[in-house]
Amino acid sequence: MLWKLKTILLSVLVIYITSVVVGVEDERKDDDCADFNNTTWLEYRQQGAKLQVQYLLLTRRNMDCAIMFSEESLTDTQQPSLFNSSLPTKIIVHGYRALGSKPSWVKQLAQALLRAEDVNVVVVDWVYGASFAYNLVVENYKEVAVQISVLINQLQKHGCKLESFHFIGVSLGAHVSGFVGTLFEGKIGRITGLDPAGPMFKGADTFDRLDPSDAQFVEAIHTDSDYFGISIPVGHVDFFLNGGMDQTGCARSRFASMYGYVICDHMRALHVYMSALNGSCPLMGIPCFRYEDFLTGRCLDCEGVFNGICPTIGLSENSGITVSPIPKEQKLFLLTTSSPPFCAHHILLQLEVSVLDKSAEVEVTLRTGNLRTDQRLRLQTDATVYRRVLAHPVALCEIHSIQLKNTGARFYRQGDIHIKSVCLSEFPSLRREKPLCVNNINVRRGAPWSHDFVQVCGF
Repeated sequence: MLWKLKTILLSVLVIYITSVVVGVEDERKDDDCADFNNTTWLEYRQQGAKLQVQYLLLTRRNMDCAIMFSEESLTDTQQPSLFNSSLPTKIIVHGYRALGSKPSWVKQLAQALLRAEDVNVVVVDWVYGASFAYNLVVENYKEVAVQISVLINQLQKHGCKLESFHFIGVSLGAHVSGFVGTLFEGKIGRITGLDPAGPMFKGADTFDRLDPSDAQFVEAIHTDSDYFGISIPVGHVDFFLNGGMDQTGCARSRFASMYGYVICDHMRALHVYMSALNGSCPLMGIPCFRYEDFLTGRCLDCEGVFNGICPTIGLSENSGITVSPIPKEQKLFLLTTSSPPFCAHHILLQLEVSVLDKSAEVEVTLRTGNLRTDQRLRLQTDATVYRRVLAHPVALCEIHSIQLKNTGARFYRQGDIHIKSVCLSEFPSLRREKPLCVNNINVRRGAPWSHDFVQVCGF
């Protein structure tokens, strides 16, 4: 119990410090545009800790200028509401805000949603109650959900249907969204959890956290499951990007910026989701039991539970899942690049070598113009076949060359490595290309071997 308490306190402290560093956020708004509550946690406590929730509305008619939203605004005869009850409604719920800092990403997410679909976007502003100590905020999150449920009930009276609501919750906001779903007995249309919060929730009962019963379809994107995010499946489908922990492009050194070292992994789920909304490239997950199984090429398609159709991140209905009933708590893995649009092509590298008398190491490099992907393989004396999944920025048919380098050992002389074959294939294959294979290769120490591919992508 002591180590759990220390972990929670450390998480609270780090998030608190991070809020100081990245909390001076958001551009200045026009005076006529609505904004988040700027009450600090100290004022919040001094005013009797009465939880306040307010709502901001953005539509295609006011994408750059949010307006305050409430039931009263729907019946205002002086100024007709921009809210259209015949359209779907996206509800954005932010998470923990430590010192009452405003989430700078909300406008960007709302505009991405509006560019993708003609919808109402309602932003839940509970900054007033999301500040102060993390454990106290967690105690209040259900009250936020109750207040949101009051608004949903009011909107139903104006013609909205429960299945037309799509909640997008970030971190702790994912669990707020889940409890709203619980209050409506799972009849809400969809919930998307963007790296749902982990501290104080991993061991919680499903009643107290996001789970598949909270909506007709629940999905989650995991990017920091070893720290601020949750490591267990919480939806019908759970996308674990790069294994769900360390994200490419996020600093690993404690001497890096506070954002890069502390919060980059956690916020990557949000940025990947926003990028996926423009539909520039598919972000498909592959079902697999463990990340290591995925990396070693044991899971290459979506046959079986998904009937060959791989779920995708974005707004496609039920993530593109066509089977019924929708499976629950399915772990999906995918690799990404370090920057938008984050899409990577999954290339399976398979190497077959002759029996070695000593362990060795070979470095494999794939090249496409100035783009390169490197992978080191440790070769053992008791194995001859090695498989590894690589993330390459372009498709298999655009790979120009492959290079093999015998990196050997520093303290003893490493002999030549005889490679019977090296093959590259892409999965899940959209065009069914044949694997690229080269046979009978001798790789000498200090003399890299390379091979150029002459090919053109077909359709």
